[in-house]
Amino acid sequence: MAEPRTIARPYAEAAFLLADEQGKLAEWSATLANLAAVASDARVQTAIGDPNRSPAQVAGLVISILTGKLSGEGENFVRVLAQSDRLDVLAEIRAQFEALRNDREGVVEAQVVCARPLDEAQLTDLVARLEKKTGRKVKASVSVDPELLGGVKVVLGDKVIDGSARAQLGALEQALKA
Repeated sequence: MAEPRTIARPYAEAAFLLADEQGKLAEWSATLANLAAVASDARVQTAIGDPNRSPAQVAGLVISILTGKLSGEGENFVRVLAQSDRLDVLAEIRAQFEALRNDREGVVEAQVVCARPLDEAQLTDLVARLEKKTGRKVKASVSVDPELLGGVKVVLGDKVIDGSARAQLGALEQALKA
């Protein structure tokens, strides 16, 4: 069976092209976020996997849950996914759509892990430094991991900047062993 990434790619690209042509990238981001949230619900997953439900019934269920939150194109997208038995990859479709959107808008996502919560000024300063380093706008998501002891670890795509106390102590340990 094909990987979810492979299955989701053509749907994400089609949604992106449509949204980009219409100048509705933000609207489609919101639509896909809503659809992915609905599709991740255990009850909806059960309905999607129920062989006694037709694709039209499954699409109708998803559309009815999001009444008033889907455009005509969004509803059609749900119907196409249901007909193709692809509603289960909505989270991956959303992720790939967001990657395409970020690329178009010159945005890079950063996962920031710190030992203690950052205040607004610290986060703003960190984002400004990352934007200067990357030359792109940075969208940061912050999480706290007390095991870092101190400092910050930043993941930008496939790059990791580890300024945590744990990493610095590990480097010091290696230097002392050499």
